[in-house]
Parts: sequence; structure tokens; C-alpha cells
Amino acid sequence: MTTRPVFSQSLTSDVELRAVARVGGKEAGRLRLEKEPQIVGSQEGAALVVAHDTVSRKHIEISRRAGGAWVKDLESKNGTKLNGSRIKEALVPAGASLLLGEVELRIERADQDPKARLGALTSVAPPMIKAIEQLAKVAPTDSTVLLEAETGSGKEVTARAIHEASARKDKKLEVVDCGALPKELAASELFGHVKGAFTGADRPKPGAFERADGGTVFLDEIGELPLELQPLLLRALESRQIRRVGDQAYRSVDVRVIAATNRDLDAEVGAGRFRADLLHRLSVVRVRIPPLRERKEDLPMLVRATLDALGPRAAGFSLSPETLRSLQRHEWPGNVRELKNLVERAVALSGGGKAALAPEELGLQPARGGPMPTDYKAARERALDDFERDFIVHVLRTFDKNVSKAARESGIDRVYLHKLIKKHGIDVGSI
Repeated sequence: MTTRPVFSQSLTSDVELRAVARVGGKEAGRLRLEKEPQIVGSQEGAALVVAHDTVSRKHIEISRRAGGAWVKDLESKNGTKLNGSRIKEALVPAGASLLLGEVELRIERADQDPKARLGALTSVAPPMIKAIEQLAKVAPTDSTVLLEAETGSGKEVTARAIHEASARKDKKLEVVDCGALPKELAASELFGHVKGAFTGADRPKPGAFERADGGTVFLDEIGELPLELQPLLLRALESRQIRRVGDQAYRSVDVRVIAATNRDLDAEVGAGRFRADLLHRLSVVRVRIPPLRERKEDLPMLVRATLDALGPRAAGFSLSPETLRSLQRHEWPGNVRELKNLVERAVALSGGGKAALAPEELGLQPARGGPMPTDYKAARERALDDFERDFIVHVLRTFDKNVSKAARESGIDRVYLHKLIKKHGIDVGSI
């Protein structure tokens, strides 16, 4: 959900930019770009000092211009590279990276700083900000949390952020994928077993709840848990007691439970596949994690974070403006996991050199309308058209596809909003 193409090149020079230097995958300094040229180099007194053997004393001159950062190489010894090619002068769009010798210099929009943060969770998108704010309030408590999110939306990352923001952070976080548990071993994995409890049980084994004593148990895909095990989990939640398979005695455990699902558990209760009392016990705090298609404002940060996680092999890598626009248009059925896989594939395919890969090479549809026109009027009309469509989708999603309410709250005449929906071919039902 977005009101503007977050990756598009600006047609004005009003967008605040910064240059961030990274050495070996770690930040080594940053510089707010001005309209007047500034020096980046290893000498003291440079606007951005990068102390590295491969960076010249005066390596580049950099300034802010319409469309990005204007970079001029100052006859540096080891050169300045963009997309694997050595440059003398170039306009570098936001989101792209340069190599100054072996140092990465990334050009970023300064207005993309996170507005909400909890551990590894960061966001500038309103629906994700709301979720993070809820999680930040509940994280320090021992309340049970139910995360509702599509596959690939980062449920385990979210659970880990909650755990690390709690008083239990120094204890273990035990992760159990309920969807991957063999039915006959599910009880043993959760609650453990005693020796001789079943064929192959040649020694006693503690389950996830015992292993996490003092810490947190994260039950991923809780909707997949077999119905016959649900009463045992309910008892564990209510009394904080578990019984190993084959044992007669109950054991007390001190754990916090976080559960997650990509299913509609209310519908599962109605269908008799999930216990209503267990759902009530899991839903002390119920938080929906929005899918990536509803938080596209976060794409720049997520791409940067993925590149950072890839370390030195991604140094200097950047996606072409056309590919970045295609990321914005993509609906991301695989969510954040799909994005991470795509960025890693792009880095691998670049071979450490060519980075300006076409969208088709990464399995993306080309950005609508092809490359940005060089004619100002045509480019302006394209940008306005893109903004118009994105804004309509945004308000319709925000107000649950209610056209009348979307028109009223956004200040658009309802009849005109219908015309815009028709003009852009928007299928309201599929948003």
C-alpha cells in the first residue's frame, strides 16, 4: 500500500539524499548531500572521510541533483564503479551503489528512515507501523500473542523481536513448526517423552516447552496442530504444566507462548478443526502482520537490509531503475521471503559485475510503460498517472474496499473516483 512509487527517480531536486559508506558490510560513515559539491575521500577535512587503503585522498565529488546524486571521479587511483563499470561522471539514482575502490557508497533517500522499530522489524508503512506499535506494547509482558500473517511475511522474525524485547531475552526461544510435525511425534516434540514411551524411545527427551523453560516457545503455523493435541496445549497454556509422553506426572514450566498462523482460525473453529477455547486462550493479544503488498513503502529498507545481510559479495551492487520500478509494481505473493530470494538471485546473477539486470531476468514483469521517458512532459504525465493509480489502490485498501468511504475520507468526489477506478482498470475485489 503506497501513495507514491518509492523507487522512482524524482523529477525535482527537493528529495533529501544521503551517501552511506560501507566497508566489509558495515557502515563506515554517512553524508547528507547538498546542491554544492562535496568531497568524499580518505583525507582529513573531506566532507565524508573514508579511511581505507583503496580510497584516494580526494576520490569523488558528489552533489544532489534532480533525479539523484551527481558523482565525478577525481582521477582516483582505484577508480569509481557503477554497475560494474568504471565511470568518470554519472547521475546515480537513489537506491544505487557505487564502488570507491573496495568501499561501497550507497545513495539513499533520507526520508526512508524507519518510523517504527522493534528489533529487526522496521517500517515506514502505516499498517506495519500500527502492528509494530502494538507489539512494542505487549513485548515486555508475558502475555500470549497470536500473529496472523501470510506465509513469508516474517512471522519468526516478529516472534524473535518480541522475545528479544522481553525480560526473557537472555533465555531460549524455542521454535516449533507445527505444520512440519509428524503426527505421531508431535506430542513428543512439544512435551517430550520418557524412555520406552514408544518404539525407538531409548532415552528420555525433553520437549520444546521444557527446553524453553524461562524463555519463549514460538508455535508457528498453529492452525496445523492435530486436533487431538489441542487439549494438551490448552492445559499447558492455562496451568503452565506439561506431561511427557508415557509419563504419569505433570511438570511445571515457565514459558511465554507466541503462536502464528496463515489460516483463518475463526473459520477453522466453525469447521470443527480448531478448538474455540484454545483460540480464546491464544488470542490474549492478536496482531495482524500486513503482507508486503500492503507495505510497499518498506521496499527500499527491505532491499537494503537484504543486501547488508549478504555481506561483502553484495558490495557495490544495485538494481537498475527499471527493475526497482518493477519491484514496486509486483504484488509479492511470497511476501518478504520472495523479495529476499529475488535480491539474492540478482546478486548471484550479477557475477560481481553487471548489476543492471532486466526485470525479466529476475522473474518480474517490466515496469508499466517501459523505461522513463526523457521528455519532461511525458515523464511528468507518467509520474502523475502512476501516482494516481497507487493512491486509489491505497485508499481503497485503507477503507476496506468501500468506495463511498474512500471517496469521502480522501476528499475525492465519489463519481470521479469510480471514473478513476475504471480508467486505471482497477479490480476493487482483488485489491
